[in-house]
Amino acid sequence: MEAAKLSEQTFVEVEPGIIRLTLPLPSGPKHVHCYFLRGDDGWTLVDCGLGSGGLGLMETPWEAILEQVDGPVVRIFITHMHPDHVGGAAEAAAATGAPVIQGALDYEQCERVWGSDDWPERIAAWFTRQGAAPAVAEELIESGHVFADFVRFVWRPTLVEPGDRVDDWEVRWVPGHADGHLALHRDGVLVAGDSLLAPITPAIGLYPASRPDPLGDYRDTLAAIEELDPRVSYGGHGATIEAPARRAREIWAHHEQRLDRTEAVLTEEPRTGFDVSYDLFGRELPAIQRRFAIAETLSHLERLVATGRAVRHEDDRTVAYTARLAGGRASL
Repeated sequence: MEAAKLSEQTFVEVEPGIIRLTLPLPSGPKHVHCYFLRGDDGWTLVDCGLGSGGLGLMETPWEAILEQVDGPVVRIFITHMHPDHVGGAAEAAAATGAPVIQGALDYEQCERVWGSDDWPERIAAWFTRQGAAPAVAEELIESGHVFADFVRFVWRPTLVEPGDRVDDWEVRWVPGHADGHLALHRDGVLVAGDSLLAPITPAIGLYPASRPDPLGDYRDTLAAIEELDPRVSYGGHGATIEAPARRAREIWAHHEQRLDRTEAVLTEEPRTGFDVSYDLFGRELPAIQRRFAIAETLSHLERLVATGRAVRHEDDRTVAYTARLAGGRASL
């Protein structure tokens, strides 16, 4: 993407007053969607992509981007603290002069993760406790430091809570993909971040110091979206969703199938999340994808524990899981 020119596929008005900006990513879905929302006093920018200058990415051409909107960006809203959404916040804030708005819980976790120097080591130690081999842990540390170098969030943003309003958009809490994930809703339009995606499904993982049952949280999020029944949903990746309530049902059906598969591979012998991830996602994954596979496996295992379909066993060194035998007696 040249700094002086944006392609039609990169900058699209998806409906009057809402512009979708698509920025490249070096991995995963290879792109992230940000949104400009028109207001009476200017534009609200929702999410900012990954910080530029590394991982093979060119510098985000904010000057050229801002020339495409007919007015100032007066605020920046962050849906959640993952690198591809918050990583470019400082650059966007510098280019626009606009304040950054972020959820209080989300910012607390953002600061704990990206505001520290040892997060890759801490998460690697945690994954080791979940059964990851030392070689995998070392790869996690290396890949974690690479991403951390290009996350430039804004310290001490304006904090909001669910139920607040941002330029007449309602702030809604949509946990699961991230504990503090927020979305914006107004007049049947949901700006969803990564809480609702198509055709892919959002990754729902368990991480250190996170809420204990992220998949249970996400079930409640999907139920709330179904009840809200918005006209359209604009997500952080993939396609516009024209029937959000139906997509919410489809995604939960996917997770119910994954829960059944996870339960089916448990035995009377304790198995770690790392071991179970091999059954669910295969053995041939690079470190960054193995991290997501383990985290997603753990969220499903903990959901099974929460609903009485599995048992967790832990000591000072390891966390493992077993099947629950017929009649409700835990396997040992």
